[in-house]
Amino acid sequence: MPRILVAGETLIDFIPDAPGPLASVDSFDKRAGGAPANVAVGLARLDADVDFWTRVGDDAFGDFLVETLADEGLSGELVERDSEAQTTLAFVSLGEDADREFSFYHDRTADTRMEPGTVDDDELADYDWVHVDVLSLDTEPSRDAVVDLAERARMTDSIVSFDPNSRPERWGEFSYVEAAKQGFRLADVVKATPEDLREAGFEGDAADLARQLCEFGPHTVLVTLGDEGSYAYATADAPWADEETEVTHDGYSVDPVDTTGAGDAFTAGAIAALSEGEPLSEALAFGNAVAATTTTAGGAMTALPTREAVRTFREQ
Repeated sequence: MPRILVAGETLIDFIPDAPGPLASVDSFDKRAGGAPANVAVGLARLDADVDFWTRVGDDAFGDFLVETLADEGLSGELVERDSEAQTTLAFVSLGEDADREFSFYHDRTADTRMEPGTVDDDELADYDWVHVDVLSLDTEPSRDAVVDLAERARMTDSIVSFDPNSRPERWGEFSYVEAAKQGFRLADVVKATPEDLREAGFEGDAADLARQLCEFGPHTVLVTLGDEGSYAYATADAPWADEETEVTHDGYSVDPVDTTGAGDAFTAGAIAALSEGEPLSEALAFGNAVAATTTTAGGAMTALPTREAVRTFREQ
């Protein structure tokens, strides 16, 4: 079974009890979240051999996250505690159509203090796939830590995947455009939305966007299109394509309760499929099924499905 390492933030999502602006919300439900954490837990629920490198505060919220990750079967060896910084918090506001916006409390929090070299070369050589996202590149030293990890992973012939997860409210000291392009240069596989790529300065439809990204170095680009499904493009350098390949999948029709974490769910599904040797078409279909299943329940991490739940969903 391939070994996968996910690196980046984990945080507390505060989910409102009703749709509407945050100022009008009466109460929130506390849940574990953060895009890399969602991907790691998503992979664990899909029975992948996955580890998660992150850093949380030595506080009550950090305790909650450590317990949650352990309950999901993730090893705590790479979950660091920081006695000098707090855990990141995110307040989610839900629209009537289940779309969401975020307000982050992220200034000098524990996950921003991840240090280069924490995963040493011998440990890193054991992984077949390493996944990171752009939100760890919005401050130092986590930026150096994730760049260092990805650069060394590529030297070991691990596949590196990258998510340019656009959150305009998170960017201050560093440029999102520069960080996203740095991630593209480090990656073999990119998973993105058209909105992410427009924020990064690209224009065009999914096919145009994918080809533009491959000019930076990736051999595979997965573009998620919401309720329109997803698109994938791979060059002949991709291990799952003998020649230049493009695939589309129309997605699945569901009545969404909460779209929080749907993109992370897709990422987990696609990585699981590709790392197991499935073709690009199955990676899209499986990723879409994992994402669609996730939207039928509230929360991000709590809604992530098991492999059996995805199988049942696809058989309906």
